Amino acid sequence: MSSPEIASLSWGHMKVKGCSSSYKDCKVWPGGSRAWDWRETGTDHRPGVQPADLEEVLRKGVDLLVIGRGMSEALQVPASTLDFVKQKGVDVRVLQTEKAVAEYNKLAGQGAKVGGVFHSTC
Repeated sequence: MSSPEIASLSWGHMKVKGCSSSYKDCKVWPGGSRAWDWRETGTDHRPGVQPADLEEVLRKGVDLLVIGRGMSEALQVPASTLDFVKQKGVDVRVLQTEKAVAEYNKLAGQGAKVGGVFHSTC
């Protein structure tokens, strides 16, 4: 299964190729995507992305995870969260969301088993 391309990104709006709904924040993995609802884990800009936000994507067998911190990089990614991902044997890249989407799409287009979590506003 391939990782779906992110077809479009604008402030507060993301579209994933092959998916009829649009997302504000989203999770993607080989073969699927869904909304990233911060309320599920109590996530906020600070302290930021938690291991619980990433577990679902990591369970999908990705080799690399791309995290988009928002258009203005307001979403924090604690070192403990990065350590959690690396302990699972997964490479991780943390970027401003537009750059993160470009990196994710490049890797997905190369056939990499890549997943991502992306914040599309601040």
